[in-house]
Amino acid sequence: MVWNKLLLKKDITPIIYIRRQIMKDWKKKIENKTVSVGILGLGYVGLPLAFEFANAGIKVLGFDIDQKKVKVLNTGKSIIKNVAHSKIKKIIVDKKFAATDNMSRIKNVDALLICVPTPLTENREPDMKYVINSCRTIAKYLQPGQLISLESTTYPGTTRELMAPILETSGLKAGRDFHLAYSPEREDPGNKNFTTRTIPKVLGGLTNKCRDIAKMIYELAIDTVIPVSSVEAAEATKILENVYRCINIAMVNELKMVFDRMGIDVWEVIRAAGTKPFGFSPFYPGPGLGGHCIPIDPFYLTWKARQYGMPTRFIELAGEINTNMPHYVVARTMDALNKRKKSLNGSKVLVLGLAYKPDIDDVRESPSLELIKLLQEKEAKVDYNDPYIPATHKQRRYDLKMKSKKLNAAMLKTYDAVLISTNHSNYDYNWIVKNSRLVVDTRNATASVKIGRSKVVKA
Repeated sequence: MVWNKLLLKKDITPIIYIRRQIMKDWKKKIENKTVSVGILGLGYVGLPLAFEFANAGIKVLGFDIDQKKVKVLNTGKSIIKNVAHSKIKKIIVDKKFAATDNMSRIKNVDALLICVPTPLTENREPDMKYVINSCRTIAKYLQPGQLISLESTTYPGTTRELMAPILETSGLKAGRDFHLAYSPEREDPGNKNFTTRTIPKVLGGLTNKCRDIAKMIYELAIDTVIPVSSVEAAEATKILENVYRCINIAMVNELKMVFDRMGIDVWEVIRAAGTKPFGFSPFYPGPGLGGHCIPIDPFYLTWKARQYGMPTRFIELAGEINTNMPHYVVARTMDALNKRKKSLNGSKVLVLGLAYKPDIDDVRESPSLELIKLLQEKEAKVDYNDPYIPATHKQRRYDLKMKSKKLNAAMLKTYDAVLISTNHSNYDYNWIVKNSRLVVDTRNATASVKIGRSKVVKA
């Protein structure tokens, strides 16, 4: 209230005094670890981040609109495989973490980190409704001196051009009355070599002061924070990382199709090329792209580039190749069945692996979902097995209403084709090949299988 009255009076001297006092308070709170952090969105990005702050001794309040998710977390149980139940139980018992769906409590935290989805529309344009709605909610409760930081991957300009004006409907000015920053998530579920804490974190601020405050906050939970000159530079960094992967994966996917025509094993070629100690980084083909980043983020840049009259031919071509991969896999499956005098129409097909990558329970943008849909459109009778995903749930583009089938030798023999879409490490591929009539392998998962190789078709 005092702050707002001073703003109305335009009494500059007291305002400067209060700003300086807020900076002192920030430093004191951070040094004493009495600063409080809010995480908006408790999914695959927000929950690991919440754990790292809480595990570092910082009080964390997690916000999510999903009441069921909030209830489960407050009992000390995790909602994703990537964060163990024991971790959530620990920070609950230590009273360093609580989850809530009461957004008015945003006013009680010093820093609020936004971890919400940024998908694409059907026209491959940014769908910013989750960021927009989050900012509208935050604006209702925004307090002087708070830090707001976006973690979601987005196009350059989002923080300054989209978020700041919405947040400023609170009557507070970004970079003057509250701090605004962008620090893209770099989560890699299932990667045992890196954690949220050990992955270096890029950070840009709306102003230098915003960046400095955000850096102090993130350094409480992250080992290495890498400041850049602006929020736009940080936004572009994340886009570059994913464009790089998207284009290189598209290249090996295209080479897979070309080399297959030539009778050459692309996996052998990549393995051999990988022996070069410089100038080559291996990328691997698959049935398509999955996850919350690589299939989506490059198109954010494509959309933004159009506003500047700039074509992004590499990105669009890579997207076209990667998007077409499930169709290629289905065509290969159809050919393999034809050689065995079977039609795909009416054939029983078991898809192994629903997650978008091995040993996780994340199905976002998974090519397995598109494979199932395409196979069903060809009138195949499709089932799936995934040890981490007992049943499908409704998503933006899919609502398969399927349950995972339990694997056993007798049931494998009933399928005309077993299609390996995700190479989970707990699958016994020798056993799968032995008990299957036909195996379509999109991940080179059967590379070490010796007996029954004639049953395996790579796709």
